[in-house]
Amino acid sequence: MAQPASTTSLYAELSRCGQKQEYEKAIRIANKILQQNPEEFAAFNCKIISLLFLDRFDEALAALNKDKIHTGNLKLEKAYCEYRLNRTNEALSTLRSIINPTPRTKELLCQVLYRIEQYDECYNLYRDVIKNSQDEFDSERETNLAAVIASLQMWNKKDMDDPNFAENSYEICYNNACYWIGKGNLSVALEKLDKAEELLKNDSDLTEEELDEELAIIRVQRGYIFQIQGKQEQASQLYNQVLKAKPTDAGLIAVVSNNIVTLNKEQNIFDSKRKIKAATGDHLKHKTVSAQRQHIDINQCLVHLYSNQSDQCHQLAKKLTEQYPNLDTPLMIRVAQYIRDKKVDDAVTLLKDYIKVKPEMSFKANMIIAQLHLNQGSVYQACDALKDLGDLAHKPGIVSTLVALYLSQEDKEAASEVLINAVNWYKKNNPKSSALMTLTRANADFQLKNGKAEEAAKMLEDLRKANPKDALVLAQLISSYAQFDPAKAQQISKDLPPVAKIVEGLDVDALEASFSTLGPKYLKKQQPKGEASPLPSGDAKSGDTVMMKKQTRKKKKGKLPKNCKPGSDIDPERWLPRKERSYYRGKRKDKRKDIGK
Repeated sequence: MAQPASTTSLYAELSRCGQKQEYEKAIRIANKILQQNPEEFAAFNCKIISLLFLDRFDEALAALNKDKIHTGNLKLEKAYCEYRLNRTNEALSTLRSIINPTPRTKELLCQVLYRIEQYDECYNLYRDVIKNSQDEFDSERETNLAAVIASLQMWNKKDMDDPNFAENSYEICYNNACYWIGKGNLSVALEKLDKAEELLKNDSDLTEEELDEELAIIRVQRGYIFQIQGKQEQASQLYNQVLKAKPTDAGLIAVVSNNIVTLNKEQNIFDSKRKIKAATGDHLKHKTVSAQRQHIDINQCLVHLYSNQSDQCHQLAKKLTEQYPNLDTPLMIRVAQYIRDKKVDDAVTLLKDYIKVKPEMSFKANMIIAQLHLNQGSVYQACDALKDLGDLAHKPGIVSTLVALYLSQEDKEAASEVLINAVNWYKKNNPKSSALMTLTRANADFQLKNGKAEEAAKMLEDLRKANPKDALVLAQLISSYAQFDPAKAQQISKDLPPVAKIVEGLDVDALEASFSTLGPKYLKKQQPKGEASPLPSGDAKSGDTVMMKKQTRKKKKGKLPKNCKPGSDIDPERWLPRKERSYYRGKRKDKRKDIGK
């Protein structure tokens, strides 16, 4: 059916508006066509595209949602509006509903997946898009893929291969720098940033404002590398240089401000409070990734801690515990705040409650509880906390700590019990562990030292079974049995090696010489062949150890006092304070000043 003349002329005018990029006028003409015939898809499509060119995404989305005729054919445009309005999940749902996605649809889906940090799917989809497309946008797609690879390496800690893209743009170089930061190769990352800055400065298409904005991003990343390397002053200079230029990117300002807060630590709290305020806010949700927001939230909590804002610190820490259930830092900040407020009992209670919720945190929490009790001088309570570690309480390090703590209280029985229980636990649960022999030997030494020969003998018997040729263990075992079972000691003493075997290969003369009354300091070492002996005479044969005579040292003359004339008598009271000397008369008072008064 032929179009009416008026509609045809309106379409012709609409076409001219599109060619001249007169989008406002195009919208008015499209509305006229739709008033005459609401089913005109071309007019509705032109209206939506014109709104997109004018960045009026909310109006475009409202029109798409209101229309019931054409929306099904404009899902890509609808998803784009939702994406630009930061309704990312809605955009994802709209794109997923497209049955036969076009390459353009896949590219938008890649952008959406990148924003919601689903980097794995985004990476695979980008590779598919690049493989099946070949146009003037290939370099842009490679840049985006490089950003995805860098994100996988930095945020997901996934070991990615170097993409080896041609570094013909500063964006590629910057993304590669981020990739190498994630790899931990900071020197290569700095080289990539230097190259990115060089390419950026040589880009004649950028305005001065655009150049400053892009340079700021590179400088912040370079500052971050310096900060990791411990070059705090250089990092601080770069961060402040960026903020002084007043960038317009809110996400960049948030990251820089947060990094400065981490540099300040407990110093310059007033500046940290201002900086953390610039790094927080709902408007930054879509400007930073989740890992960055998490770090910013934690640092805000720490600022409250350092500035003694106890209530705000506890409130935010509770909120972060709910928001990040797998993160233990908020709870530790609350513990630190209680300690700062001298509420140690509250800190201990909080940690014990946390263990009930997350049993896997038992080790860390109980170690902190033990340390808190030790700081308070409550040694036995600290020991109880260490015993609450369960099977970990039998580890050599924990056992050693418990024994040391009990001995500090002169409680040898408790220390002995700890050692015996640890040995018994390993015998039952892990008899092949090297820790069993370590603990058994320590237990035997402890029991011998404290006069418990029978208990020591049990441990030494176990050691002897494990290593029958250990002469030291055998000697200790004989010593133990000698105290309560001489017959047994006599019996096992037969296993000692004969004296001839012990002294085999022993140089008796050298041994006697080494225990000379003069000591080893005055022993002359064996002369190498071909060198003359420094001794003038003697019957010593070449290679024998010769005793050297002790040389007498001349006494040094003592130092004389200052201004002392040689030959004159020295004041015997020179070492006494002046006022304590026998000839001290005090200061002379000038009485002439009172004459004539």
